Amino acid sequence: MIVPVDDKSKIGRRVARYICKYACGYFPVTLYVEEKHVFDPNCAYVFGYEPHSVLPIGVVALADMTGFLGLPKMKVLASTAVFYTPFLRHIWTWLGLTPATKSNFVSNLAAGYSCVIVPGGVQETFLMEHGKEKVFLKSRRGFVRIALENGYPLVPVFCFGQSNVYKWWKPSGELFLKFARAIKFTPIVFWGMFGSPLPFRHPMHVVVGKPIELKKNPEPTMEEVMEVHGQYVEALKELFEKHKARAGFPDLELEIL
Repeated sequence: MIVPVDDKSKIGRRVARYICKYACGYFPVTLYVEEKHVFDPNCAYVFGYEPHSVLPIGVVALADMTGFLGLPKMKVLASTAVFYTPFLRHIWTWLGLTPATKSNFVSNLAAGYSCVIVPGGVQETFLMEHGKEKVFLKSRRGFVRIALENGYPLVPVFCFGQSNVYKWWKPSGELFLKFARAIKFTPIVFWGMFGSPLPFRHPMHVVVGKPIELKKNPEPTMEEVMEVHGQYVEALKELFEKHKARAGFPDLELEIL
């Protein structure tokens, strides 16, 4: 029997709510919002979440089902590759994931959903380095352009500890990078508890910065996009430096590529 994918399935939402609750308590995952009072539950926001790590598990803290942030409608833009597996694509959909296409991005924002995007994507996973956080942002401006064209606030988010929930190994080289881009995800060897896919129980701290308010500009110039992109990058760097000691990583370095 083929079960259709329905993001509003009552059973599916119950399953997703249980997963979110269990995941937040398992690691555990904590959420700190610098200025929670400025977030309007009737507005949509674009959350630029970093880093990607092996899997961006910390986004669970932003899910509407956790209730941490207080925004009732959330979607997480994810690689289309994660929706290829039968049944798992139902789980991802119930959890609020949606394929990371421009049309999905724009239509979900227009429908009132705040969208979480990991700008680094496949490239960032390829660049991972033990003991250091690398984010691939300098050439990733599409999410900024969409936020600017439609006038949605842009929010920097950083997750501390996410890179420690799995041990991993990956090959290197330009050929591997081209292959990863072609299949839209980075094939790496990773393992958790007892060599299984179950992640290690390392605390994660998700920090949400203040929204960067944007005036709607249907046809922004490259210079205008670059200016807003620069604001986002600087806000992310400040967020990282401000909170890394409190999150338990005082000596951690962030490299923006």
